[in-house]
Parts: sequence; C-alpha cells; structure tokens
Amino acid sequence: MHQKTIHTWLLSLALLSINMACTKEQDLTEPDQAYLEIPDNRFEELLIAQGIDTDQTIDQQIARADAAAVTRLDLSVAGNEEMISDLTGIEGFVNLTFLAAAGHEFTEVDLSANTDLDTLILANNLLSDIDLSSNPRLVYVDLIANELLSVTGLSNARFLQWLNLSWNYLEELTLDNPSLEVLSATHNQLGVVDLTKATNLKNLLLRINELSEIDLRANTRLETLILSGNQIEGADLSQNNQLTHFYMSGNLLAELDVSSNQNLIDLRVHNNPNLSCIQIAEGQEIPTVSLSEGQQLRVDCI
Repeated sequence: MHQKTIHTWLLSLALLSINMACTKEQDLTEPDQAYLEIPDNRFEELLIAQGIDTDQTIDQQIARADAAAVTRLDLSVAGNEEMISDLTGIEGFVNLTFLAAAGHEFTEVDLSANTDLDTLILANNLLSDIDLSSNPRLVYVDLIANELLSVTGLSNARFLQWLNLSWNYLEELTLDNPSLEVLSATHNQLGVVDLTKATNLKNLLLRINELSEIDLRANTRLETLILSGNQIEGADLSQNNQLTHFYMSGNLLAELDVSSNQNLIDLRVHNNPNLSCIQIAEGQEIPTVSLSEGQQLRVDCI
C-alpha cells in the first residue's frame, strides 16, 4: 500500500475512534432528549394509572411525546392517599390547558413551559410563592390553603375571571385584572389591597384579614362584598349601587351609609362597637339584616 494512502487511512481511523469516544461520553453525560425526568414515584404512578406514561413502568421518566399529548391533567388526591412532593417534569406537559394537583405536599412548581393553561388548581399544597407570568391564558386559578407569601405574574393574565387565594399568608395584594369577576382572599394577613383596576369585580371575599381601609369606588359592579373580621373604620359604598350582599361584621365602623345601595337584600354589620346608626334611604327595605343590640337603621343619622 502506498505510504500516503496508509497515512490517510490511519488518520481516518484515528478520527473515527475519537468521534466514537466523544459520542459514547456524550451518551453517558447527557440525558436522552426523548424522555422527561419524573423523579417523584407517586407522580409517575398517577401518570401510569391514567394511561399517560405508556411504558407502564416506574423508572423516573416518561416519553416527552406522551407528556406533549396531554391537554388535561388531574393529579388531585383525597383522604389518606400518598402525596406528590416533587412536581418536576410538569414542564414537559407543554400543551396543558387544565392542571389540577390539589392535596399534595410540593413546595415549588415551575409552570413557565405550560403557556396554554387556562385552569390551574393547586389547592392544599405547601407553596410559599408562585410565578404565573408565563401563563397569560389563565381564566380560573385556585391556590387556596397553601403557605403563599407572594404571587407574581397575575397582571399578565388578561382573561382571568376567578381567583381563590384564601387561607394563605399574603400581606399585600394588587390586582391589575379588569376581567376578574370573583376574588376570594379570606384568612390571610392582608393589610393592603389595591383593586382599583379590577373594575369588573362582582364578588369580593376578604374576610379575616388585617385591613384598616379599602377603596372600592372603582368596583362599581360589585354584587357581593364580604369584609367581616378586619379593622376597617369606614366604607364608602356610594359607587356600589349593584350591591346585594354586604357583610362587615367584626370591624371598627363608626358610621355607615347604605342609602345608595337600593339592591341590598342582606346586610350584616353586627359587632362594630362604635356603630349605632346605619343610614338608609327613605322607603328602602333590606329583607335580611343582622345588627347588634343598640344598632338601628335610620333615614337620618345624627
């Protein structure tokens, strides 16, 4: 064999060996991109039970194609069932519109890849914060009974209609969501709430918080308003003429005027020790009224 030919053959063989070694090393160090890591066995068990993980084997992974085929995923549990502590892998479910994972014990969740979500139910977990900035299509969000100190990114949810943040540890809440119709944030530690841009609110529940004041003049569509168990000293309801249910017991009201609220059918303002007179309009009738002893409805409060 010609010496130049031999040299070329040896060089090609050497390059082939190097390439094979690099490929082998890459196979050992890089995950198979056809699969998605699912480190939590309970998570994978539920995927298998629902026929989503098609290999039907607990092996801490699922085919990405299996995950991408799912648009609705319900992982919620009840009773004494084993719980998910790690939701790693949810990022591979890129076509989800509905996600429910209530009653587990995970402390964090990454929803940045689940950009099509419109319904999110993560009630009764251990979340201390959540970022929803990558989920602009959200309509329904239930985060009740977590350990939330903050919720970020809600301003991007331009279609949001229903939001439950009750039983958490939130101290401040500002919502820039004109589409929002129902907000429940009872049993938090809210001292500041700004709803001036949530102009379509119909039902607002903020019972058991630490509010000393609240501005509802921009929320002209309010029908149900529950503010019991705060420290509010005054409430301007002059712009809320669609109000039907108003509960403000257990506050620090000294005066209250509901004469502009001709649609009221249920008024509860007992346990406001400084409130003796509630002003109503001439001829105004409120079918259900809950007052403390010494309180009365009057056309004129002097």
